[in-house]
Amino acid sequence: MLHPFKWPRFPVLTLAASTATFTLISSLFLSGLTTDFAMAQESTTLTTSQRTMQYPETKTVDVTDDYHGHRVADPYRWLEDTESEETAAWVEAQNKVTQAYLQSLPERESMRARLEKLWNYERFGLPSHKGDYYIYSHNNGLQNQSVLYKADSLEAERQVLIDPNKLSEDGTVALGSTITSKDGKLLAYSLADGGSDWRTWKVRDVATGNDLDDIVRWSKFSGIAWMPDSSGFFYARYTAPVEGQELTGTNENQRLYFHRLGDDQSKDTLILERPDEPKWGFSPVVTDDGRYLVIHNWKGSEPKSQVFIKDLTDPDATVEPFITGFDAEYDWIASVDATHYFVTDNDAPKRRLIAVNVGKADREHWKEVIPESDDVLESASLFGETFYLSYLKDARSRVARYSIEGDFVDDLPLPGVGSVSGFGGRQDATETFFDFTNYVTPGEIYRVDLATGATSLWRRPETPIQVDDYVTEQLFATSKDGTQVPVIVTRHRDTKLDGSNRTLLYAYGGFNISLTPAFSPANAAWIENGGIYAVANLRGGGEYGREWHEAGMRLNKQNVFDDFIAAAEHLIDKGYTRSSRLAVRGGSNGGLLVGAVMTQRPDLFGACLPAVGVMDMLRFHKFTIGWAWATEYGSSDEADQIENLLSYSPLHNLKPGTCYPATLITTADRDDRVVPGHSFKFAAALQAAQACENPTLIRIETRAGHGAGTPVSKRIDEYADLWAFLLENLQ
Repeated sequence: MLHPFKWPRFPVLTLAASTATFTLISSLFLSGLTTDFAMAQESTTLTTSQRTMQYPETKTVDVTDDYHGHRVADPYRWLEDTESEETAAWVEAQNKVTQAYLQSLPERESMRARLEKLWNYERFGLPSHKGDYYIYSHNNGLQNQSVLYKADSLEAERQVLIDPNKLSEDGTVALGSTITSKDGKLLAYSLADGGSDWRTWKVRDVATGNDLDDIVRWSKFSGIAWMPDSSGFFYARYTAPVEGQELTGTNENQRLYFHRLGDDQSKDTLILERPDEPKWGFSPVVTDDGRYLVIHNWKGSEPKSQVFIKDLTDPDATVEPFITGFDAEYDWIASVDATHYFVTDNDAPKRRLIAVNVGKADREHWKEVIPESDDVLESASLFGETFYLSYLKDARSRVARYSIEGDFVDDLPLPGVGSVSGFGGRQDATETFFDFTNYVTPGEIYRVDLATGATSLWRRPETPIQVDDYVTEQLFATSKDGTQVPVIVTRHRDTKLDGSNRTLLYAYGGFNISLTPAFSPANAAWIENGGIYAVANLRGGGEYGREWHEAGMRLNKQNVFDDFIAAAEHLIDKGYTRSSRLAVRGGSNGGLLVGAVMTQRPDLFGACLPAVGVMDMLRFHKFTIGWAWATEYGSSDEADQIENLLSYSPLHNLKPGTCYPATLITTADRDDRVVPGHSFKFAAALQAAQACENPTLIRIETRAGHGAGTPVSKRIDEYADLWAFLLENLQ
């Protein structure tokens, strides 16, 4: 398959595709409010004309830590306890101020109405075909969650297989992964409740639509792999968390199990664990011929991995090491008999495709099938005797076909310049599908006839957007050290480059994640209102391979911030905008990015939108999966990293008496990837430091998490708030 399952290397938010939003804690009014909070609520004032407000008072505590000789105060430590009544009261008070401000903005209601119209178009997921049915998702436009359907053929009338909209009144229970058995008769599917990363797996009979009794809980960062006889599946899980710590407790000691259908989860067979390596995790796949269980072994957020293997044809076979050393990235692609194919950056920073034989797994026997090229090899699929390889060239997709011997065949014709994804299916499939999109093209789905190589359009969404009115162009900004940084800009073709345009600059810059062009109805609404939307491909990402990534991690992290600042200055220098009309946005690692640049260059931006960000670089590793990011950032446990972390940690670089840009922080109450305490503490410190009338607000959503599965209605509400905030403050 083109995109084999890999656990999220970091809290990934694909904002460009508008499939993720960010939100937080219950706005339930608790009777145990402190006097300070109650007074703050009563005294909060806001006038539409002056936009003047009084923030809730936030208490400080006397907490100081010693980090290798650096004594650092943490006066808002108490806000890390997101389950306490005191924190809930603070959240209530902050939300009241924020919502009063946002609801008073003159553009908010018209923006929400337009967003609803732009979002109201049909969207299809990529079809898969096993057994008697095609299975794909569909959203009629404003459904909170897409519905999973089955059909006898691509054009046959579809039937509902799973409708997640019926699983909760507010649409916050989302359908996660769906994986059919080899014969297509059973579907394993996962559910995410209220945005949490925890997954509950169930099994549905595809023909009848009825669920089996099987339920698998406490799985996280894991797909499943069916046995070829559909008797059960492999999956990874953690020990059930302590009650009350489901969303904050550390996730370590992941174990790989086999669940036999019909058995209670307590009877599942342990396949692989490493208590001596609590930070190891495991992702399973079963080869198409059913002969091998291949286990991808990850450690932290660094893409370097190991591979284990188990012969499923031998009942006495044990799990054996296959590729060891954690020296490079190894993504399993396919197998033919005992030969396994991997995409790897071993001796190839931009990746190559190699073959490793079970009988001769020593490195001297590895065979290079397709060598490294000038473009970054993102992923690959094998159909019959043809490889389909997806490459990135300056953050844009190219797909090439090669023979199984490694000979170039041709480039697959694409509909235009943009991003492609898909190419899933068994190696003996007769067809596959891919999605094509860019900043002005909603996701189009194409079918590939694998016998002839011909492509044909299957579904093209119709939207109320006049795409011919827009233009996308790629610029290159020069960073502080001379590095050329790509910036893709989308605007109305009649936009005058006179420095007067409201501009939103988005980036991520970390964890080897590549930002590629993708359509967003939210961004379309922004451009419709005369805005410019720009995306910078910073170091730390994966757009140019391993070296590009490593140039933006650990002690090199400042390069990422320099790249973002250079992109902003380039947009100003070229007449797209000016500082007072320039906003920056990023989520997760991108939230850290925004927090860092707004503290380093508060003069450069008119508004900032940090979402679910990692704001406390000294304590991120103490919650949920945060420890895994130490390979990317370093951590305060390492003496040689502490000064670097302190140099850019957003929470620790806020300076009282500084005029910071208008800021709207967003987070969510069930975010168990980047816990909301990060945003809480940053908001409190920012409000205390702010020395001018620019608003510094925090928007905390309920029944939502790090982004995945957020209902459409909540996305629309949030973007209406964000865009109205920018229209008001970018003057």
